Amino acid sequence: MARPTSRVLTLLELLQSGGIRTVAELADRLGVDGRTVRRYVAHLVDLDIPVEAVRGRYGGYRLAPGYRLPPLMLNDDEALAVLLGLVAGRRTGLLTATETAGETAAAKIRRALPERLARRLDAVMESLAFTAPPGESATPETGVLLAIADAVRQRRPISIRYTTRDGRRSTRTLHPYGIVTHAGRWYVTGTDPGIGHDRTFRLDRIADARTLPGSFEPPAGLDPVQRVLSGLAKAAYRYEVTLRIHGTVEQIRTRLPASVASVEAPAPAEGTDPDTARWLHVELRAERLDWLPPVLASLDLPFVIERPDELRDLVIALADRLATSARQA
Repeated sequence: MARPTSRVLTLLELLQSGGIRTVAELADRLGVDGRTVRRYVAHLVDLDIPVEAVRGRYGGYRLAPGYRLPPLMLNDDEALAVLLGLVAGRRTGLLTATETAGETAAAKIRRALPERLARRLDAVMESLAFTAPPGESATPETGVLLAIADAVRQRRPISIRYTTRDGRRSTRTLHPYGIVTHAGRWYVTGTDPGIGHDRTFRLDRIADARTLPGSFEPPAGLDPVQRVLSGLAKAAYRYEVTLRIHGTVEQIRTRLPASVASVEAPAPAEGTDPDTARWLHVELRAERLDWLPPVLASLDLPFVIERPDELRDLVIALADRLATSARQA
């Protein structure tokens, strides 16, 4: 039979999960009667844990909103999920600019766990390996992220201080529609009301964000992820590449996703299956071209390079190397 102290801690864990818990529900979960539940609640109150009684037909008990519990109560699955989430966040750049926050949080969790569970989780973390080394993360400041997220939720305009890739600084006004993470970076997408154009900004290049008076209504059917991916595919780079590829959109997207290239499919003739392979117009921008010939070869689809000429030379050079290797085999 569970001891009263164990039941009191179980009661605290149930209340910590949120919402209002009825006396009948708590009594059933703890295996006691309603009078005993009230006595356990009194024990928690004596420990300065703010348990509130909610009256009415659907009343019961809950923790005071905003209360931060000193005890950390996690089962095996929850503790492993939190620690793995912190590790994944550090490796993918999905943490704020406070670089040590993930490490200190993990350390606090580790110290609060029972030694048996801590040792088992240590074994998981020590035996865990990744297929690629962590890259340089471009993380936003915590205050900037929280301010923009609140503006997105409340549909409020914001003023941001932004630094472009070439170091130019400016103050922008934005109607933020959503925050998107992609390839280890954070982006906010929205509309600049001053010029009426869609804009996407990297959060790590925003030095300050503050909410402005007023509100806005985002467009119907808005997809922030698609907006960011399309914007990245059309961003200004050293080379502008134009191709015609004979295939379906789905085939091309296996090697050239929406964040890399835009694909325009002409309207199919009447009675034609829209998934039928045909010549599609593909555009992309890149700082370098050396990665593109192998990608085009891996598509295994007929293609025509419209521009630039440098890409044609690279494709021919790759074809010559492959032909030479095949003859030597």
